[in-house]
Amino acid sequence: MKNGIVFSSQKLLRLAIILYGLKLNIDVILQDGLGLLLRDGIIIASVILLTVWAAKIFKADSTISLLLGVGTGVCGAAAIAAIAPIVKSKDEDTAISVGIIALVGTVFAVGYTLIEPVLPLSSESYGIWAGSTLHELAHVAIAAEPAGEDALAISLLAKLGRIFLLVPLAFIFILIMNRKEKGKQTERNKVQFPWFLVGFLLMSIIGSYVIDNTVQVTDNIMEDVSTLTTWLLTAAMVGLGLNVNLSDLRSKAFKPLIIMIIVSLILSVLTYFSV
Repeated sequence: MKNGIVFSSQKLLRLAIILYGLKLNIDVILQDGLGLLLRDGIIIASVILLTVWAAKIFKADSTISLLLGVGTGVCGAAAIAAIAPIVKSKDEDTAISVGIIALVGTVFAVGYTLIEPVLPLSSESYGIWAGSTLHELAHVAIAAEPAGEDALAISLLAKLGRIFLLVPLAFIFILIMNRKEKGKQTERNKVQFPWFLVGFLLMSIIGSYVIDNTVQVTDNIMEDVSTLTTWLLTAAMVGLGLNVNLSDLRSKAFKPLIIMIIVSLILSVLTYFSV
């Protein structure tokens, strides 16, 4: 039982993140999304710093708050899963963070969908707003699709920019963690190089420049790979969830949850008035 949980929460999780790289089209970002990429970088940095600051002020759990800041700023559960081992998060804290990001992100996506018809925004502006602020790639698609193809395309482009920045963000956290441990550095507490992120980047390159250019792959196969990625990520989340101590859930998760909701609202409002 324990070996299965460890396998799901570690091995399957890393494999899911590697395959998730196929969702990132680097070529599209470099050609059409450089302006959005700058906006995305500012959003990610602001969200993480604001969340960490609020966690200190309100004495919330620092690890869960940090992971929620990363998930809110970048790409939800996948970003949390990528950063968690770097910041040495406990599986329980990772699972709590993933659960919160999924719940809050879904609520926000539904809320965006409901208010979209009455917003004084063009389809392009609405797409940028949704892609720049919603948590998961799926949340962005859900919220933008009712606004039309143009809104969906620009929203996914904005969201892909945030996913693109996951790799440099991970290396920034590695530098921070290694500097934090400097002076008491041992092989045990040194942050290990996240090789699965190299796999993520390679898959992004393959999906951007190889598939349909050098190698022809049918839409059915790509849909099957996407389904497999979702299944692996779900299995990994279940494995993480089995490590959660329910008695500690309320005491550890409440303050980070409130902070995340507030930060998400601030992000949404400020971005709305900037598009």
